[in-house]
Amino acid sequence: MQYDPAAHGLAHRLTSEHVLSARPDAPVVPHRERPQSLARTRGVLAGGLHRVAGWVEPAPRTARA
Repeated sequence: MQYDPAAHGLAHRLTSEHVLSARPDAPVVPHRERPQSLARTRGVLAGGLHRVAGWVEPAPRTARA
């Protein structure tokens, strides 16, 4: 594997941006509650996906004599 100096520079810059993004003078983004308008739809979809997963999953192997 060859050493790429550009990768080191990029990694250093991205790491610095990530670390310095949590400085005390950084703007604060307020927490917003997600609307629950799709809660029933999400529940129905999750149930449907669960049933489909039951159809698709392979059957357990049985011991053969």
